[in-house]
Amino acid sequence: MADRSIVVVGAGIIGASLAYHLAGRGRPVTLIDAGLPGSGATRASFAWIGRPVASDLPSAPLRYLALDEYRRLETELPDLSIRWSGSISWDGFDETPGPRTDDVGALEPHLLDPPAVAIHRPEDAAFDPVAATDLLVAAARNRGARLLTGVLATALDHQAGTVSGVQTTAGVVPAETVVLAAGIGTVALCSGIGITLPVEPSPAILVRLRAAPGLVRTIVATPSLEVRQLNDGTVLAPTAYGGETDQAALLETARRVRDRFAASFTGAIGTKVVSVEIGWRPMPTDGEPVIGRPAGTRGLYVTVMHSAITLAAAAGRLAATEILTGLPAPELVGCRPDRFH
Repeated sequence: MADRSIVVVGAGIIGASLAYHLAGRGRPVTLIDAGLPGSGATRASFAWIGRPVASDLPSAPLRYLALDEYRRLETELPDLSIRWSGSISWDGFDETPGPRTDDVGALEPHLLDPPAVAIHRPEDAAFDPVAATDLLVAAARNRGARLLTGVLATALDHQAGTVSGVQTTAGVVPAETVVLAAGIGTVALCSGIGITLPVEPSPAILVRLRAAPGLVRTIVATPSLEVRQLNDGTVLAPTAYGGETDQAALLETARRVRDRFAASFTGAIGTKVVSVEIGWRPMPTDGEPVIGRPAGTRGLYVTVMHSAITLAAAAGRLAATEILTGLPAPELVGCRPDRFH
């Protein structure tokens, strides 16, 4: 096939990482998205990154790499601005083993009712997922990748088991390899060529608050409140989706989150709601990433997962290497789409 181009569908943080790691390696790369980079589920992410102390999950080898891969990206992209603040959790929020601290008050001096003991993960971190996505896309373009925004992928060009491009609202984009990183949209594109991916939308709400700067120093997580704070005072607080179907219901949820925050930290009275939105995360039914080439097809590679923010650096590098070399990455063996069949 003369055209050795690679098309990545979806410019969330996974697609952006793939484009970055694929570009500049002798293959033309095109990244397409129906909106702007990072405007889907990525935008509504809390963007807390960490890794398990121990895990028997099939994806454990991938998850163990997560933070090291972000350290690598920091050296390659100094503007990435990851905040290595660590995290504390208690009241059963985190059931996995972890180091404990009995000095929560020193870590979070504005916490009104600190627990006697909490799980403390000092290597955990967070960042702005949209800014990180924009940075990855810009770096990919500097390496020669092409970006097409406002272009909706409607179907895969497919014949006799081979995918040869993507049908879009701007016409057909041919490719030797199509990489799907379109979140929930990946399911519909695969379904159109007879591939079933058991992935469902998992809605979560992200509330943004405006508070006095410096109230929250780490990532704080309990069953009733998760928060982290930016330098400008913005507080990010994810919360469970409760079936909200309109803006009034979302705003009421945001106010409840604001009230919980104000009751938890000194100096938080007067905190205002800035925004609230729902992120429709792609959730494989077994909770594990789906990464690889579906059986019985050529020219297609899928990447769909929860914990996309945490796994983006590692998954992007490993998947790009597989796509470019054809050699399987051992860390991705437990993530293959064929496990569902």
